[in-house]
Amino acid sequence: MHPTSFDHKARILTLAICLLLAACQRSTAKTAVAGFIPPTEIPVPTKIVVTVASNPTPQVNCVDVLSFSDDITIPDGTVVKPGEELEKKWQVRNNGTCDWTDKYTLRIIAGDSLGSPDSQPLYPARSGSVAPIRMILKAPETPGGYRTAWQAFNAAGKAFGDVIYIDIVVQ
Repeated sequence: MHPTSFDHKARILTLAICLLLAACQRSTAKTAVAGFIPPTEIPVPTKIVVTVASNPTPQVNCVDVLSFSDDITIPDGTVVKPGEELEKKWQVRNNGTCDWTDKYTLRIIAGDSLGSPDSQPLYPARSGSVAPIRMILKAPETPGGYRTAWQAFNAAGKAFGDVIYIDIVVQ
């Protein structure tokens, strides 16, 4: 019995598949087949994890500087009512080489705290940037002039920069 044309094609196809599979198998020995270039291994990409900090990170051997720029609200000498709630805002610049982190604070250094905490977080700011400082205060009930001074402190608890203050007159 003669093989049919179909049987002959099936055998050639089977042989080609076997040769192809044998050539594709991983082996430590390099096998050369005339006219066949073995596939190169494609490297599997590694997972890259990127962490983005929400606050600036502290730096070693840097210099802390806070420079007062402007009173955004309540200029010096503003007349207020007794017991009035006040929203004081200052504009400052981080002129140092350190980034201000959430470990930096603003602390009262003179005067009455006017109902605010004696220490509060300093607005995180990168070196060279402009930052707002905001406080909610309450005017005293007794008429007169009041001045409250605040200063920045770094993560090590060391005072730095310009002193900022609120200066009001209660009627």
